[in-house]
Amino acid sequence: MLILYDPRCATFGSPRLPENPERVRAAEAYLRPRHPGWGWQKPPLEVAEEILLLAHTPEHLQRLEEPRDINDETPYYPGIGGHARQAVAAAVAAARHALTRDTPVFSLMRPPGHHATAGEGMGFCYLNQVAVAALAAQRQLGAGRVAVWDFDAHHGNGTEDILLRKKDTLYASVHQYPGYPGTGTLDLANCRNWPVPPGSSRALHCTALRASWDAVVAFHPDLVLVSAGFDAYVGDPITEMTLEAEDFAALGAMIRHSGLPTAAILEGGYSPDLPALIEAFLTGWSPE
Repeated sequence: MLILYDPRCATFGSPRLPENPERVRAAEAYLRPRHPGWGWQKPPLEVAEEILLLAHTPEHLQRLEEPRDINDETPYYPGIGGHARQAVAAAVAAARHALTRDTPVFSLMRPPGHHATAGEGMGFCYLNQVAVAALAAQRQLGAGRVAVWDFDAHHGNGTEDILLRKKDTLYASVHQYPGYPGTGTLDLANCRNWPVPPGSSRALHCTALRASWDAVVAFHPDLVLVSAGFDAYVGDPITEMTLEAEDFAALGAMIRHSGLPTAAILEGGYSPDLPALIEAFLTGWSPE
């Protein structure tokens, strides 16, 4: 297991928001001593503008440099454009690793990204790292078919916006509905959605997750990118879902059993139990 992490991603944030630096600080402090055999690597600081423009408009990239909030849940922080770019650089590095190495790879970076559309940031997300990485994998890394599997509790409306009708891509999402951002109720072209009602049983939710993963495998991708959000956990403070740690372990095991080249990128997850949930997923994927 290789984990991409840079402590600089924990140097910005707001105590009023659940998406804060402690999420990744606590995960690093928990995982390092418990798994001494796992590798840790700092991702690149920057990503080329031409790569960002595969998914985002020039106007959006310029907007990130302006010292004003995008909205209440996506505020301006000094240097936020650079932090968001490094999160994208980590996702692209993870995709490259998955295509060239046998070792599983996880990007433990922030801010998250799957709500960011081509031209707008929202929902704690500034740039859409998984969508950028998917398109970069096709254009620069030699991948033909790329699937994005999103098990975050919230629909990745930004990823769907960017990848919709993009050739040889698949977006598959399982998410709470009704719930933020209020999208993801229908299948659209190459975008498949499994909305799960709030408070649904673990069995129903896990059935949807299995169906979505089966769709990913049936797509025969050269690369799978995972939007790994852990806010479908029963103890998460901002959702109404029921998964337990062992369910995230099962998701990791599904990836392992498939043998598909896969890279995972941290999205949501706001419970104090986040470090243990990440551990469950990663050990299911790459048991020691």
